[in-house]
Amino acid sequence: MLLDEERCYRAVAARDARFDGQFITAVRTTRIYCRPSCPAMTPKRANVEFLPTAGAAQQRGYRACRRCQPDAVPGSPDWNIRADLAARAMRLIADGVVEREGVVGLATRLGYSERHLNRVLTAELGAGPLALARAHRAHTARLLIETTPLAMADIAFAAGFASVRQFNDTVREVYGVPPTTLRTEAGRRRGAIPAAAGTLVLRLPYRPPFDGNGLLSFFSARALTGVESVVDGTYRRTLRLPHAAATVALDLRPTAPGNGSRRAAGAEHVVATVRLGDPRDLGPAVARLRRLLDLDADPLAVDALLGADPALAPSVATTPGIRLPGSVDNVETALRAVLGQQVSVAAARTAAVRLAAALGERLPAQLIGATDDPSAGTADLLFPTAATIAERGAEVLTGPATRIATVLGLAEAMADGSLVLDAGRDPAELRAALVALPGIGPWTAGYLAIRVLGDPDELLATDLAVRRGAGALGLPSDAGRLVAHGENWKPWRSYAAMHLTRASALTPTATTRKLRRTS
Repeated sequence: MLLDEERCYRAVAARDARFDGQFITAVRTTRIYCRPSCPAMTPKRANVEFLPTAGAAQQRGYRACRRCQPDAVPGSPDWNIRADLAARAMRLIADGVVEREGVVGLATRLGYSERHLNRVLTAELGAGPLALARAHRAHTARLLIETTPLAMADIAFAAGFASVRQFNDTVREVYGVPPTTLRTEAGRRRGAIPAAAGTLVLRLPYRPPFDGNGLLSFFSARALTGVESVVDGTYRRTLRLPHAAATVALDLRPTAPGNGSRRAAGAEHVVATVRLGDPRDLGPAVARLRRLLDLDADPLAVDALLGADPALAPSVATTPGIRLPGSVDNVETALRAVLGQQVSVAAARTAAVRLAAALGERLPAQLIGATDDPSAGTADLLFPTAATIAERGAEVLTGPATRIATVLGLAEAMADGSLVLDAGRDPAELRAALVALPGIGPWTAGYLAIRVLGDPDELLATDLAVRRGAGALGLPSDAGRLVAHGENWKPWRSYAAMHLTRASALTPTATTRKLRRTS
């Protein structure tokens, strides 16, 4: 990854938080690496180098700044914009694939040899897959140290380290102090959230502005009883993670009443309250929640380009920081998308609720948690697996035989591994694999590219809501002409589609005809 060093230094001199997560500032004299907005004294230009990742900085012998915590920033938006090998690898590393399957498993998923993968990542990101995964483990370890009362030995294995010694050595090298010091500093830090047994309260940073209300509306319209709920600005749902189940509550309100630490933390963030069945799932949970809320997006870049179009400018002005709703369970998202083909959102939700109630799995009480407010909504049901639906879905599914066959065929393809839905897929390859299945068309494939991969450049021009929204804003409502006009919106056409859908919802006929909308 080529960095414009002069531009990077100007960002550091201005302490510009917009660049946090997009590159690392490494100071040769102190051997410390920081985020661009670090409040420390600006180093001399001759004493700094700029690196694309924390892994690259650690591999060169730099340790993380404990003042600005450079790992506690939004991730780079490049991993969603780019569909190349490096970006796909970074998404899988964040999901914990190296910890679970090793570099061999990572290379196999990506379809390349280990040697080629290491060569590309070193050239593009300044570090190989092991170094990048080590940086990810260190970040997960810091989260567990600072937000849980777990013993250090338990944290070591939960974060993916092979031994307690390796854990201690890595934390010392990356943060410059032993793990116990990190925990002590976290307890003293102003605004620190106290650790509680069984519950992790995490801050998920983002680049403002952030349209949390838009995400809440999207999730609320599609919420499945028992699986998820939206009440008073909080989205709750169950999670199926690599080692065990979990639940999460995401506070998407602009401010959290009674939590004065939001501003004290020095960054805008979503508060996530997580209950894990297995602490090894913390890293994948954080990565999936970030994708669900599109927290690594660069909203200023998106809004600047889309706002330059006179037709979209009013929507951008009234809804800055619009986000793409992602997925925490790609199998669930795919099956619900096919269930929703050619029917309304409400009808699709009804079908999915029936399927989840009949074939889903109830969670143990310790993962659900208690609430003082019974109206807050309960999430205690896991959506059924692809294998379960392939085996027993015919007993529950109703409606046209062709749609049932499509759902069962998709479930079987995912269950037997012939269709892989993970963050490492190339968007074009994923679309091709989906449309090759009977009953799945280009619209569904494009929709899943947005939800599963966070593809920022899918217009969904054939969607009725998108076309109606385009007409309401004075844009061409014909799919072909809209695609031609949308060339001006690259590479952010998915965000443009969200604006058009929002405009459609504000028109008088928005609820009268719904075609090819998904659950």
